[in-house]
Amino acid sequence: MADIRKKIVLLLVLSSYSLIGSINNKRSFASAAFPETNLGITEKRSISQTLRENENLPIEKRIALYKRLKKEHPDAYNFEDENDLNMYGYSLLYNNKKSEALEIFKLLVSEFPNSSNAYDSLGEGYLMNGYPEESLVNYRKSLALDPENFNANDQIDKIKYPEKKPELFIDKMTRVYTAVAYKEDLDQLGKKLTSIHPNALKFISEDAFNQLIESKKALVSDNTTYSEFYWHCLEIVASIGCSHTTMGRFFEEGDLPLSVRFPLKTRWVDGHLFVTDPANNKNKVALKDEIVSINGIPVAQLVNEIYKRIESQGKIQTTKRHVFNIWATGMIPFALGFPATYEIRVKGKNTVIRLDPAQSPQIQRQDPSVKPCPERLCFEISDDAKTAILTVKSFNYYRWDDLNVFEAFIDRSFREIKEKNIKNLIVDLRFNGGGSPESSIYLLKHLKKEPFPYFSNSDYVLGHALQQPVKDVFDGKCYFIIDGNGKSTTGHFMSLVKIFQLGTIVGEELGSNQFCTAGQKICRLPNTGMEYYIANSTSESAAPLLPDETGILPDHFVSQSITDYLKRTDAVLEYTIRLTEK
Repeated sequence: MADIRKKIVLLLVLSSYSLIGSINNKRSFASAAFPETNLGITEKRSISQTLRENENLPIEKRIALYKRLKKEHPDAYNFEDENDLNMYGYSLLYNNKKSEALEIFKLLVSEFPNSSNAYDSLGEGYLMNGYPEESLVNYRKSLALDPENFNANDQIDKIKYPEKKPELFIDKMTRVYTAVAYKEDLDQLGKKLTSIHPNALKFISEDAFNQLIESKKALVSDNTTYSEFYWHCLEIVASIGCSHTTMGRFFEEGDLPLSVRFPLKTRWVDGHLFVTDPANNKNKVALKDEIVSINGIPVAQLVNEIYKRIESQGKIQTTKRHVFNIWATGMIPFALGFPATYEIRVKGKNTVIRLDPAQSPQIQRQDPSVKPCPERLCFEISDDAKTAILTVKSFNYYRWDDLNVFEAFIDRSFREIKEKNIKNLIVDLRFNGGGSPESSIYLLKHLKKEPFPYFSNSDYVLGHALQQPVKDVFDGKCYFIIDGNGKSTTGHFMSLVKIFQLGTIVGEELGSNQFCTAGQKICRLPNTGMEYYIANSTSESAAPLLPDETGILPDHFVSQSITDYLKRTDAVLEYTIRLTEK
């Protein structure tokens, strides 16, 4: 795996992935029972969750507990899941319990002695505890087991040459490699995508994929820059149609010099590009001006080229629109080859407007028309005490870390709903990039009256048993708000809402559905050193008959107009509230 910085980044990316299966109920290890479900599947307990439930014990006793449970109940826990134990170690490391994390990584290596990743983690554990020599030993063992583990090479270099600074994208933008090197890397990219990704050719034919690679090989030369080559690779990776297979965030402003960034905030709505903040060009353009061309290129054509390079599930376009609206100031420069100046045409004006260069970052992560939830989870009751709004901005709560926080919030919210006799519940899932199946399942248990299956197909050990609802399931009317930001586990959740008919769905096409290729392997091209991430496992919810190419579709299609956006009007939520009033 990666070093601590990369692992934190990877964890954030994986927060939108269905990496881990579910458990039925949260029980202490002393009273655990393991009944057969009527699906004929025994639901195994998560060993990492059991260790977390016993964190009052010293680390030595937790490890002794692990060994005792493995001896006495070898089939009751997911001892074969290396990632579960590994991520428990990293949860300790993230919470600055470095010495405890080191002991878990030692246990990991003893349990999985042939795993390159286990030695990689132990190397990092030693390094974070101030033992560079022991770290070197384990990184070398990791590299011996997996010669392609470039992270081990990177860490060895860092330990041996601490003064050496890592190269950033901004350092390599204008660098030139040979045409031969570029072509070799393109072949390698295609080979890795089709050999690692289990569904690489699900949304594109083999012929079309190979033709795309050959077309990019024809475009490179000895004068092609690293950033131009990156632009070509983006289209190849996005062609897979997997939101978990990515080149990383090429469009982040921080990766680009301020001098090349597009100097206006804009919003792409219904095929039109509007100015939402003129910034330091207020004397030249106005709020809500519609831009029709940039540097002579029609905006629709420009956006289409950018869309080809934004990863999304299947053929879903709403995800691409949301991504573009956040990162347009970095994507537009990429698409235009980082021009020295920007000239735009505005609808209704005959003159070309030359824009002044950007003077400050123009990142716009949050939609200001949607009331912010200060935490990932929010709960409120309407003034008339008839409707509750449950905002779930993330399912990123894992059994090896903070699943108990999610469960406590859900229990507390539904307890208040029952006490106050609330009849309408709005579940707002906008901006939810996904997370763990456990949290998704736990919410479903409060909404579905009968036992239900969650996965129909999954590479993960946990999460296949029949899920039992809670004692007091919500008995009122449910409304679900969705958007193109909803990815991965959110697709699993909403696919089950759809087929179980748990309520009315409002908003736009979700950014995901029942089908999810997740997990992740980090790869690096041999010549240019370009890194990319490939999904390597599959999870499919118990709604396999829904279409794979489209996201979950709402019953009522509602989206924010540019006027709603600028007036800070949450039209989607207001529409949903009106439905409850009917």
